[in-house]
Order: sequence, then structure tokens, then C-alpha cells
Amino acid sequence: MIYIHVPFCKSFCTYCDFYSEIPEGDLFESYTAQVCAEIRRRAAEMDDELKTLYFGGGTPSVLPLTHLTRILLALEQCGHGGPFTEFTLEANPEDIVEKGLPYVESLRQLGVNRMSLGIQSFDDELLRWMNRRHSAQGARDAFRLVRQAGFENVSIDLIFGLSNLSDEVWGKTIDEALSLNPEHISCYQLTVEGDNVLATRLENGEYEEAPEELCRRQYDMLCVKAAHAGYNHYEISNFAKPGFEAVHNGGYWARRPYVGLGPSAHSFSGRGRSWNDATLDGYRSTSEALSPEDEKVETLMLALRTAKGIDAAFLLANCREEDVQRLLDQGALCKTGCRYRIPEDHFFVSDEIIRELV
Repeated sequence: MIYIHVPFCKSFCTYCDFYSEIPEGDLFESYTAQVCAEIRRRAAEMDDELKTLYFGGGTPSVLPLTHLTRILLALEQCGHGGPFTEFTLEANPEDIVEKGLPYVESLRQLGVNRMSLGIQSFDDELLRWMNRRHSAQGARDAFRLVRQAGFENVSIDLIFGLSNLSDEVWGKTIDEALSLNPEHISCYQLTVEGDNVLATRLENGEYEEAPEELCRRQYDMLCVKAAHAGYNHYEISNFAKPGFEAVHNGGYWARRPYVGLGPSAHSFSGRGRSWNDATLDGYRSTSEALSPEDEKVETLMLALRTAKGIDAAFLLANCREEDVQRLLDQGALCKTGCRYRIPEDHFFVSDEIIRELV
């Protein structure tokens, strides 16, 4: 599993706290050279068991094809090239529309077999508030181009839980997303984190966080509509048509080792974590070992985020039996075969359930 962080955006969303830079001067060249050098330096760490590659960001679709090709060539030269079981590239709709069909077809030729479109909303007023560069029509056009290029595995991102997002607009957004018939939908509740525009607005009283009951109601709306459309709610924030569950992200939840390349990227060895500096100026890596308690908590937390749940023997060996029984009695846990899981109607409060267990 390989993750590559592309830290470039043409503009910044009001809510985003990920590391990114405006691409100016020779930043593309500097970035590509550093990532290729890191690939050569860390080739021995890369595990091809799942054979997945994920370009995230930032906005990977901002990166010119020549630079993307150089990175892929560096992986190939180190013995970790394609074809990949799953090769995902995140893209913003405006880049797809501006660069057109030849660009999307070139991505396919380079081996990308899964596209993740950052649509977020189909409401133009909300998109402007988020400082997204695309319009609702641009999102539709981008999806059409991706399909036209032959992509048969497309994921779209949506955001809910904004105080200025009405249930009516949210319902229409879900319906339009489902009408496109993507293979996968990732949906995230807006949170205010870090040092960004939205955090400043919140501090200045220009924005008010959405109440929990609104967030819960909008989450439930999505669960119901997605189920009726034939999607499997396989992880708290993720819905997929059968057979299209994200392989790469599934590896994260199963705690499989992965290598993160590029500024601000994180890696996991199985027993420890490391992360690169959030800078394009010769980034370095910091690492930490995980204690047995850290590993236990992480295993429980990640597994219980999924519909598959966690092995019963592991749960009972690491949690108090009375806590487990109480949650079973409350319907906050259920047992299927030899596994415990959080039922979908309790996914929204999964953090509280996991805290009770650990």
C-alpha cells in the first residue's frame, strides 16, 4: 500500500486543514524531485501485498501529467510499479472540466483505475461558501467526462452537517449524487479544525457549528437513501455498490502497513508510525513506536468503524465483559457469528461507544 500526498491547490476551501500550497514557480519540479528521491530511499519499506496506490491531497489533479508520470516511473524502477489492484487519484471537478477528455483518458493510460471526485455539494450557493472552484454543473460535467473516458469505478465525496445546509438542500444533493450512480460515496460531517478560514469565522462569531440533532438527521437521511439505492454502508463514512468497497482505505482500517510519500504524508509499519514534515523545503520524517495499549485501542477503534466489526475473542480479551454486555443490551453492539459490530443505527455515536469500551 502506497499513499502519495500532492500538496497543491489553486485555492483553499474554507474548512480544509490539510497541508497544501499554491503551485507557483518551480514548486512542481521541486516536489516531484523530492518524492522520486524518497521513493528510491524507502523502496525496501514498500509492501506489495495489497498492491494499491493512492494519490491524495491537496489536489492531485493539479499536478501536471509529466510530473505524475515521473513519479510512476520512479516506482516502477524500484520494483513497485503497476498494474495495481487499485490505483486511485483524487480530482476536483474543475480540473477535469478544464483539462478535458484527453486528460482523463491519459490518466487511464497511466494505470489509474479508480477516480475520486471532490464534489462536496450540488448546491451552487453552498459551493461558493465553501470556496470551491467548481459549480454544480461543473460537477455533473466532470462525472460525465470520467465516465466517457471509461472509468467504471468512481467515488464521489459529499459534506453534511453544516449549520447553513438545510435538510431540503441536503436531500436534493443526495438524490442527485445517487442519480449519477457512482460505485462509491464518501460522506463526511463538517468539523472545524486547525487554522483555517472556517475556524476564524467561528472564533469571530461569523459561523455557528451545526447542532448535533441536525447532523444526526442528515446522516440518517443519507443512510436511508443510500440503502434504498443498493449501497452497502461498509464503514461509518463510506458507502459502496457491492464489490466496490475501497481496497486501499480498507487496508487502513485493517491496520495493514503502508508507506506515505510526500510532504505531510503518514506511514504505518505495523508497530509504529512516521510522518513527513508539512513543508516543500526538504521535508524530513519523524517516527514513534506504538505501545501495546496504543495498538489495542487503535485495533478496536478502526475495526468498529466498519460494518464487519471486530473478532469476538479480541474484544472480550481487551474489554470488560460488563461493558460489552451493557452495550449489547442497549443495542449499541450486536454479535454476528464470531464478530461484534456497531449496528448502522448507532454508527453516528460510534465514538462514544468505542470510548465506553476502551
